Amino acid sequence: MPASPALRRVSALVRSTHPGPGIAVTVVAALLGVAVGLEPWRVAVLGVAMLLDQCSVGLSNDWIDADRDRAVGRQDKPVARGEIPVHVVRAAAWLAASAALLLTLPLGLAAAAAHAVALGSAWAYNATLKNSAVSVLPYALSFGLLPALATLARPVPALPVWWAVAAGALLGVAAHFANVLPDLDDDRETGIRGLPHRMGLRASIVTTWLALVLAAAVIASPGNGGSPASLIGFVISLAIGAIGLFLALRRGVGRWLFRLVITAALIDVAMLVLAGSRLLVS
Repeated sequence: MPASPALRRVSALVRSTHPGPGIAVTVVAALLGVAVGLEPWRVAVLGVAMLLDQCSVGLSNDWIDADRDRAVGRQDKPVARGEIPVHVVRAAAWLAASAALLLTLPLGLAAAAAHAVALGSAWAYNATLKNSAVSVLPYALSFGLLPALATLARPVPALPVWWAVAAGALLGVAAHFANVLPDLDDDRETGIRGLPHRMGLRASIVTTWLALVLAAAVIASPGNGGSPASLIGFVISLAIGAIGLFLALRRGVGRWLFRLVITAALIDVAMLVLAGSRLLVS
């Protein structure tokens, strides 16, 4: 039995949120909350707020890029395929963003302010900065603030240690380049020239892996209280990075490359989470 028009529209709206990356970032935020000792209700609120945050970012991306996506025939974008009107996606994006920020208020004004900066940065990327030489900055800022969202959400807000912010920012750099690599050709056709487009494919591949390995190195550094587990994580990340870089430069971009990137990123995130109370400025 075919789905009703209402169900098809709901399905299109959900797919327009970019659920995969959004859920991944939500899980990272919640795990960081657990790592810094947040009470269960605070972890839950942080997780839901971040999920709404990521929904708004994905929806704003599809709304703002609707014309460009149609021009290059993006079959993975419901708006470009005509499955859902742009105005519906735009309204949902604003609603999700507003709800995300309001929901953060019970976690404290400091956490809410940090969340507003992170979300505003992501929206600024979608609106204008993706087509600039500083396109990587919103990713670095928003990801760098993830540890701060967790530490500032404590009953007594605390600042995150500098290296947690640096590692988050480096993961953001890697996410930006890895996210753009498959779309370099389509973006050029529609006039998008962010930093990866200006640097080119090979330099962007190198930057992706370098950022991931540097993030692991920062977390595992003995000067930052790195544990034996984090050292093991760094060695694994370094090995994956070396293999991924070699294969990517030889074979180009493929699905296997992004599986390796995701694996390396997950190792870095696990290292951050296992740092626990070391994420807090003492």
